[in-house]
Amino acid sequence: MSILRTAARASVATRVIGNTHRRQQQRWAAEDQAAAQRAAAQQAPAPAAPPAPAAPAAESGDLLTKLTQLGQLRDSGVLTDAEFEAQKARILAAG
Repeated sequence: MSILRTAARASVATRVIGNTHRRQQQRWAAEDQAAAQRAAAQQAPAPAAPPAPAAPAAESGDLLTKLTQLGQLRDSGVLTDAEFEAQKARILAAG
């Protein structure tokens, strides 16, 4: 009878150890998954900044007025041809 008793105790001990091992593996897996989720959340790219509002488009009349004034400054000798071209390019690029 002592052999049966020893076998029963060994069986119970094996089951207890197996259950403990299984529960511990489940805990570790849950911890690993939580850590992976935290790491993924930290590495997620920050939301992109909203685009800057577009500059209001210059009215065609305003653009024409600026170019006319620029031409008058060149014709009166206040601006050189090179300065005139540079300012004209700046105005056209902004408009």
